[in-house]
Amino acid sequence: MPDTELDQYLADIERVMLDSGFVQSVVTRRHIPLPGEESIPALIATAIVQAAVADLDALAKAFTAPGVHEVIDHWQSRHPYKVAWANHEPLA
Repeated sequence: MPDTELDQYLADIERVMLDSGFVQSVVTRRHIPLPGEESIPALIATAIVQAAVADLDALAKAFTAPGVHEVIDHWQSRHPYKVAWANHEPLA
């Protein structure tokens, strides 16, 4: 995905998550590639989206909020991609 489109995708995801009212904050970052990592048999992300929520109820609601799936569907139709989730307690 071209850089400008990745920037727009990340901005769209951040906006729709914040507009949902269920997340406290959203941070997006690009993956930092390192030489040789392509030989690691694991998921290597293009970007990371971290959404902070108050509790599990807010987490569940955030991903069913109006607009979230429309943004995902729009971008997946243009650039097929997969998503990996990692739900966890706050890190330090």
